[in-house]
Amino acid sequence: MLEAGRDRAAEERPAAGELLRFVALGDSLTEGVGDQVGESRRGWAAVLAGSLAPAGRDVEFTNLAYSGALTTELTYRQLPAALALRPQLAAVVVGGNDTLRTGFDIRRTTLELDATMGELSGHGARLLTACLPDPGSLLRLPAPLARPLARRMRAVNAVVHTLTERHRAVHLHIADLPWPAERRLLSVDRLHPSAEGHHLIARRFHDLLTEAGHSLGSPPATAPAEPPPGLAADVWWMATQGTRWLAARSTDLLPGLLALAAAEGVARLRGGSGRHDEQMARAAAQALASLG
Repeated sequence: MLEAGRDRAAEERPAAGELLRFVALGDSLTEGVGDQVGESRRGWAAVLAGSLAPAGRDVEFTNLAYSGALTTELTYRQLPAALALRPQLAAVVVGGNDTLRTGFDIRRTTLELDATMGELSGHGARLLTACLPDPGSLLRLPAPLARPLARRMRAVNAVVHTLTERHRAVHLHIADLPWPAERRLLSVDRLHPSAEGHHLIARRFHDLLTEAGHSLGSPPATAPAEPPPGLAADVWWMATQGTRWLAARSTDLLPGLLALAAAEGVARLRGGSGRHDEQMARAAAQALASLG
């Protein structure tokens, strides 16, 4: 299997001196939230872009990701712009915001992800995908609130794993990185990587691409050259930006999440909380089966 992957990498590898076009699609994780450099965000995709090409090659990197993006918005807003750039490498890392919405629908998420990945790979791009950590565990939410989010995230990750094989993507298990145990890898909001966390993701993707037979430049540094922000900077960010996110989620996510938590509590009292897990897993499997 690895040899086949290397053969394909050799076929897709641009000729010496040819420009390597890398496009990133996704949400705030790929936009670079948590990795602030001056007045702009950098993020793991930009860090990786700086290490993709060996000496004598240039990389053209375009980051189309933005905060709050859903899988449906990748298909209708980011995908057309990405296809116009004719990328040889494209990152598709999304799905966390879908789990944080009242109208979460794993079938719709599956169809949109498959459409985006299929179009990009069909036009010759090698894909990068990732499974994401459970936001409830990162935020240390109470169990009745955390369980429904964990259930949704497991379903999204199961879909991403299957679509990764379907479209022969390079996949990183971001969910398995030591976020809860190593607090320095998380930003002040506890949902996004810190600058060091972004560098870790970039380095892991670099390792996977190298193992797949791609000729790359030197791997990214394990940590950014800039010192991490101090407590005052973290508090200022939460006061000026984090509160806007919390306010938006209070009107969108919170009512639905409270309803899910109430249903979870009733199910546990009746001894049937496992049924919700089975239903979500079955819905994800049915959505994947519908793809043919």
